[in-house]
Amino acid sequence: MKVPFLDLKAQYEPIRAEIAEAIQQVLDKTAFAGGPFVAQFEKEFASFCGTQFAAGVGSGTDALWLALLALGVGPGDEVITVPDTFIATAEAISYCGAKPVFVDVEPVTYNMDPAKLEAAITKKTKALIPVHLFGQMADMDPILAIARKRKLFVIEDASQAHGAEYNGKKAGSMGDIGCFSFYPGKNLGAYGEGGAVVTSNPEFDRKVRMLRDHGQEKKYHHGMIGWNARMDGIQGSVLSVKLKRLPAWNEARRKNAALYDDLLKEVKGVAIPQKAAYAKHVYHIYAICVKDRDGLIAALAAKDIHCGIHYPIPLHLQEAYSSLGLREGEFPVAEKVASEFVSLPMFPELGNEQIDHVAAEIRMLMAHKTLS
Repeated sequence: MKVPFLDLKAQYEPIRAEIAEAIQQVLDKTAFAGGPFVAQFEKEFASFCGTQFAAGVGSGTDALWLALLALGVGPGDEVITVPDTFIATAEAISYCGAKPVFVDVEPVTYNMDPAKLEAAITKKTKALIPVHLFGQMADMDPILAIARKRKLFVIEDASQAHGAEYNGKKAGSMGDIGCFSFYPGKNLGAYGEGGAVVTSNPEFDRKVRMLRDHGQEKKYHHGMIGWNARMDGIQGSVLSVKLKRLPAWNEARRKNAALYDDLLKEVKGVAIPQKAAYAKHVYHIYAICVKDRDGLIAALAAKDIHCGIHYPIPLHLQEAYSSLGLREGEFPVAEKVASEFVSLPMFPELGNEQIDHVAAEIRMLMAHKTLS
């Protein structure tokens, strides 16, 4: 049985007609860059997140970068984040001229360890970026308490956490600003690139909107140096169609994760993901940990079961950040999980029989000592 890692077509087919109609409306109105369809999605997404504002931008990377700029982060500043994330989190810091500073992650949730924060804060620290990895929010209460005490901004990197909750509060709504990616494979994915910045601070929202549109509030009147980071009208229309279905899709992911949990929890040598007591996890990624990660992935691929790795090299060991002078062993938890993560097939339309098949193959491989 073939089991893909992700199946975007399975999600598209049931909404094909509605998507076509939505795109046709954009074509009919020729509202291609920004415009009413983006504005409508922004209103809907802000409501979904429990924030006053949402600004559509060109990508999740744009969202992070513009959020930092809107908070005044620049050369000479430091921003603390984690090393087990996609490089965009750190890139956005670097493109502001600031320095990314890393803290290790918790061994259970793989998210920012609040106990490590105080030691990383210096006089140059201006903001914190907790990353809600794999669809589970970081432990926000202690992070926010430290930020308030030290007068630091908090930007939530919620690119993998659309609809996730922390004690009933939605991802993106707890910090000063929340940032989302709508890359096609996300829980809420566009049909191309897209992102959003959410906040309840009107001044932050105003600055992001100016920054995404060449620094202008009024056409040809540029109050600051900005960039072209507008969301396309077609993406806004597609996201409006899909947003209505996101809660049901997230629930399907949660049910799939529960089945994986049940089938794999007793398998020796396999560590299944753990859900924090505060969390409503939306399982953008279902990542197990095994010692022989590469061997398991190869063995499953031979059975036509396709997995991923998120992420194989922590950021402090990436060549792009060699100038920071960080070495192996400095963030042991992040390094350990980076060497062991295996992202199993996970999408709302994944069938029970497919999950059963994946789990059965893993059990067989581990039981027969095929893998270490």
